[in-house]
Amino acid sequence: MNQKTGILYGLGVGPGDPELITLKAARILNSADVVYAAASSKNSYSLAVSIARPHIPDLTAVKMLPFPMTADPKVKKDAWHQNALTLIEELEQKKIVAFMTLGDSMTYSTYGYVLKHVRKLAPHIPIISVPGITSYQASAACLNSPLVEGEEALLIVSGVTGGDILRKFAVTPDNLVFMKAYRNIADITVALEETGLLENSVVVKNCGLPDQQVITDIKTLESSPPNYWTLVLAKQKKIDAPEES
Repeated sequence: MNQKTGILYGLGVGPGDPELITLKAARILNSADVVYAAASSKNSYSLAVSIARPHIPDLTAVKMLPFPMTADPKVKKDAWHQNALTLIEELEQKKIVAFMTLGDSMTYSTYGYVLKHVRKLAPHIPIISVPGITSYQASAACLNSPLVEGEEALLIVSGVTGGDILRKFAVTPDNLVFMKAYRNIADITVALEETGLLENSVVVKNCGLPDQQVITDIKTLESSPPNYWTLVLAKQKKIDAPEES
């Protein structure tokens, strides 16, 4: 039976190191008709493209989908809707379309928003989501520090709105990940101190990239906020982190 449409693949391409892309994602990138990635509406740069470039054939079309960096929910929703229509147009031409996203395709992913709109607008189109290695998994590996052990729990939160998301929990988690910790690192630091986790906290910047940094004294970042690719790992137990780099 002939395929009536193309297939949309949502690919997690890992945190930074091109060798951390899964074999499945690499295979799909090698055979896709067109590859898409998210970019700021202000420029066309995509870290996902830089990571995945070794796995994309030279003749494969690589296109950017613009996503505005805004807190306005209507503007964001309009962008998700329009970008979904762009993908659907390609898919209706029976193309194999890969949409790349950093880390894992289902963890704080731009792809997740577009996925919802594609499913709503074109429920007949087949979609396959491929997981990827997250930045917090890669960060724990670079620290040689287990994320969880025994009966411990792991809490993963977004740091976009600061430390309030941690403050709302009545019980201090055994292990904590603050993703997207760049903008409100000062308030995150205060929240970690309030919950007794600051002493055993480590910041990892640009995990898996050539300029990766491990910072064990988070307070040094209060006066010099880090960039977007920043996360915090915190534990009730001591983290045996390497020296700052």
